[in-house]
Amino acid sequence: MNKLYIGNLSESVTVPELESIFKEWKIPFTGQFLLKTGYAFVDCPDENWAMKAIDTLSGKVELHGKNIEVEHSVPKRQRSRKIQIRNIPPHMQWEVLDGLLAQHGAVETCEQVNTETESAVVNVTYGTKEQARQAISKLNGHQLESYSLTVTYIPDEQAPQQGPEGGRRGFGGRGPPAPGSSAPLKQQFDIPLRILVPTQFVGAIIGKEGATIRNITKQTQSKIDVHRKENAGAAEKPISIHSTAEGCSAACRMILDIMQQEAQATKMAEEVPLKILAHNNFVGRLIGKEGRNLKKVEQDTETKITISPLQDLTLYNPERTITVKGSIEACCKAEEDIMKKVREAYENDIAAMNLQANLIPGLNLNALGLFPPSSSTVPPHPIGVAPATPYGPYMQTSDPETVHVFIPAQAVGAIIGKKGQHIKQLSRYAEASIKIAPAESPDTKQRMVIITGLPEAQFKVQGRIHGKLKEENFFGPKEEVKLETHIKVAASAAGRVIGKGGKTVNELQNLSSAEVVVPRDQVPDENDQVVVKIIGHFYASQLAQRKIREILAQVKHQQQQKVQSSQPQARRK
Repeated sequence: MNKLYIGNLSESVTVPELESIFKEWKIPFTGQFLLKTGYAFVDCPDENWAMKAIDTLSGKVELHGKNIEVEHSVPKRQRSRKIQIRNIPPHMQWEVLDGLLAQHGAVETCEQVNTETESAVVNVTYGTKEQARQAISKLNGHQLESYSLTVTYIPDEQAPQQGPEGGRRGFGGRGPPAPGSSAPLKQQFDIPLRILVPTQFVGAIIGKEGATIRNITKQTQSKIDVHRKENAGAAEKPISIHSTAEGCSAACRMILDIMQQEAQATKMAEEVPLKILAHNNFVGRLIGKEGRNLKKVEQDTETKITISPLQDLTLYNPERTITVKGSIEACCKAEEDIMKKVREAYENDIAAMNLQANLIPGLNLNALGLFPPSSSTVPPHPIGVAPATPYGPYMQTSDPETVHVFIPAQAVGAIIGKKGQHIKQLSRYAEASIKIAPAESPDTKQRMVIITGLPEAQFKVQGRIHGKLKEENFFGPKEEVKLETHIKVAASAAGRVIGKGGKTVNELQNLSSAEVVVPRDQVPDENDQVVVKIIGHFYASQLAQRKIREILAQVKHQQQQKVQSSQPQARRK
């Protein structure tokens, strides 16, 4: 993504003038400028310099009385579902941006890109190419708080190589390989190796003008992303390595060697540990029962391995840090064993998702956060295997649900936002109704948030509420956000939620890690409904809610069958 398009040029512009501008602003370029009537193309040494050129020159440098436009050059065949939005107001609330993006289609991901500019930059993936095209058409030049948005495509680098079926990186094709091809029969699961490196070593890993990282990429046949602009001021930066298991390990070895050399040269540290980032969903299986798996890796590799605590996790950061200490040789062997376990867990989850009902039924898997942020999305269903339906076989479509979530009374202002902006944007983004019930008394300690919407809307709204309470420090830095949630069920179905001797509700609590209570002494309301209370952290509460909805769907299905079976008998009489 280092080829640039330079537009809005006067017909009299010359190549030397363009070269002079790049040299004046100290932006390197490779090869010659390709000048056409009104526009030109040029290559930068790497993506970072290309972004620097866009930030520095686009709309800010005048040539022959016209401000030049600089953006990534994207051929039509490489135009994808991904776009980049620049010049976003630095203090803009993200809910406002979410609402703006949602007007043009279904947003799959929205990731902030750290740059040296004052304004913000995000990379956005839409559900379809047409939605991305519409977003570019409508948002480019859109005014936000006196800032004019700049929107461009993020090239689909694989587009020229893909066949007519397209396909997804890392999951193989959607059918048998073409005759004569050497494509492996086994599906390749794209789960990157993510490592943390000390910030002071990032420059050495990248090398002068990117020479070192290019050498690592070439030798190991891998794609390496150094997220050096993430978390400004942080002591460590993440690196994502995309390749085969062997390629990832080889790249990791080369990076460790560089860090060790730098540490010795600068005398900053005697030993540089290997730090691997892994999604929390896979860590339990890496550790194993009573820690047996992890102990075996330590014994086999002669390393010391520690894992960051659960308290460090948030809704927006589901990764844990696995720190490996030992010789470089030992750390590399440990990396192979650790990532083998992680990849096995990932592949098993993918298979389970394709062949069984969803772990949290009724929700889009990509929305659940069950998979690493840098991995490919959930793959298409295997040929001949039907996708799992929400709520097992009992419910093909979802109806809006109403859920009551109880929050600290003093947090109401944070959820509503200034002039109601936060709650309005969240409602629009999630396509849900969100209301805050009046306080029962002046000294009440909790307030009830009434949320009505489809399962995906419930997930988005409740997730944002949990996240907002954490952000606004209504819970301590190491304290888990646990909220009480109420859902109403028909009084006749409450027994099914409890189960014989409390068996069902006990199983539900063990499965979800949430506390589930069906008060036995409560009186049904005017709609003959009773309350089920759920207390737990976000994911635990979501799983419990979905499982209860599944039970209710089964009850409803059985009742409908009874009505249908009784109708012919009534006619025969």
